[in-house]
Amino acid sequence: MGITRRDFLFSSAAAAMLPKAALGLEKPLNVVLVFCDDLGYGDIAVYGGANPTPNVTKFAAEGMRFTNLDSADPVCSPSRASLLTGRYPTRVGVPRVLFPKDTGGLNLDEVTLADMLKAKGYKTCAIGKWHLGIPEKYLPTSRGFDEYLGVPYSVDMEPRVLMDGTRVIEQETDVDYLTQKYTKRSIDFIERAKDGPFFLYLAHSMVHIPLGASPAFKGKSGLGLYGDALAEIDWSFGEIMKTLDRNGLRENTLVIFTSDNGPWFQGSPGRLRGRKTDTYEGGVREPFLARLPGKIPAASVCTGLASLMDVTPTVAKLTGAHPGEKPFDGIDIWPLLSGEKKSIDRDVLLFFDNVNLQAARWNRWKLHLTRYDQESYSVIRGHRQTNYALRNPELYDMDRDVDESYDVAPLHPDIVAKISARVTELLATFPTDVQQAWAETNNRVNTETRIGARPRPASN
Repeated sequence: MGITRRDFLFSSAAAAMLPKAALGLEKPLNVVLVFCDDLGYGDIAVYGGANPTPNVTKFAAEGMRFTNLDSADPVCSPSRASLLTGRYPTRVGVPRVLFPKDTGGLNLDEVTLADMLKAKGYKTCAIGKWHLGIPEKYLPTSRGFDEYLGVPYSVDMEPRVLMDGTRVIEQETDVDYLTQKYTKRSIDFIERAKDGPFFLYLAHSMVHIPLGASPAFKGKSGLGLYGDALAEIDWSFGEIMKTLDRNGLRENTLVIFTSDNGPWFQGSPGRLRGRKTDTYEGGVREPFLARLPGKIPAASVCTGLASLMDVTPTVAKLTGAHPGEKPFDGIDIWPLLSGEKKSIDRDVLLFFDNVNLQAARWNRWKLHLTRYDQESYSVIRGHRQTNYALRNPELYDMDRDVDESYDVAPLHPDIVAKISARVTELLATFPTDVQQAWAETNNRVNTETRIGARPRPASN
């Protein structure tokens, strides 16, 4: 089960001592979270990618690389909502991609990681893609961040404004220069907040289409515009690491590098099946690297199961920050990050598409329960129409079959039954629209193999 507020507060006295005592730091812990957009699991070099990404490679040698970390949802807004709250996006009011015309956003009674850290005395800054609501009450400066610079949604949405706080400073910003602008502001924030503690959330707009790269990178990677944009992200990451070093912040700054979901039309999911919008691993498994010198083992690899929802509870625990009243769905993964444990026992993890539950993961097993039919599929979230329950749910052994190619449900009916039963119990705790969608889906059982067998999108 998720961590309750009572469980969390029970250990808050000890947690409050972690930044200096248990972690052995001379200064309070800073946090830098770099979050890419549509970066594939197989895109960067340390995950087998064709782009050398030397700065990320150097970073991986100084910290830990996760090989089994998933998002709860395969698209932008829901993934971000779960990252910053530690809760399922279907619980917090963001089950689908938000558009500029939407009047809602991340539920106002949800407590973000920035809220928690700001209450602890942290200086907080969000830079880049927000995508959790456009009205002022939903913008970063109303959700725990002291300042914000960025495009408040995906760069393929219009108008593509650049905002500083709540003020639009560019009516149609140029995607070629966004990474440069984000990097400059990130460095500026670190320089101003260096006496700490601080929390920097840098959510790149790249490598979401339309792709862009500045003149210094455009045409230089040999891997097209996607490769150019990725090379510039790697450069940006290197500049931020240099800034931390220059200011003596390396030893007391937890740095995380990850992404929201799988690659869309371009990019690589590696060996994984599926892409963005899929609840196969290619759509939800993320590159995830973390560094805290002396505390996170250098050049280490973690194969234990983890989730983007674990970031907020972990950082809250490390900093002694208090959560809100609502329980986390994520867990504290510091035992994995510290190398103390290779894996952590945890509850079944759920994978949603909009309000529709599609798959569940328990330890090494992943069970696909529902799927969209080919005819109703659309890459525009919210326009998918028909989700079917699979009469014969598909079970995959993720230890042996990472690309989800071999259905072993007939060999393990006990596992199928166990996961299915827990899914039913968990869904009873979700909002009414999620429970209703589950009931409607289970009234549409389909055995045809074409369900979900849509072709891979063409590159553009």
